[in-house]
Amino acid sequence: MKSLPRLFLLSWLALVPAFAADAITDAVRRADDARVAVTLAADKAGLEAALSDGLHYAHSSGKIDTKASYVLSLVSHSTVYDSYKYVDRTFVPAGPGVVLMYGHALIHSLSGGRQVQHDLNFLAVWREENGVWRFLAWQSCENPPPAPAAKP
Repeated sequence: MKSLPRLFLLSWLALVPAFAADAITDAVRRADDARVAVTLAADKAGLEAALSDGLHYAHSSGKIDTKASYVLSLVSHSTVYDSYKYVDRTFVPAGPGVVLMYGHALIHSLSGGRQVQHDLNFLAVWREENGVWRFLAWQSCENPPPAPAAKP
């Protein structure tokens, strides 16, 4: 009979890391949803809070932004995001205070005076900084256009 409480305790302890990972994933998902909202709104204060001071934002075009240059491009409206839709988005805790986010996104923007529609695969890094999840890095690449349908 002594083994039954021990078995219960060991089973419960085995689940604790899974619950912790779920809580972290949920927190980062909420932080990313907030980041997307402040990006669409070009909200300077919101962007300053959501983005890490060490931000490295590598656009699919090859352009690299820091936090300062990225925020400036949004608040000056040289880049305007019209829509930001995830086709899929996966979060993977990579170590203490670090979460990777990868997936597929459809992003429409106005950049350099022209409308741009991006179909992207991406990898992003979130880092916990002083108890707050902040967006640290982004790297994306364009998906190729679909192949034309074969003629019968």
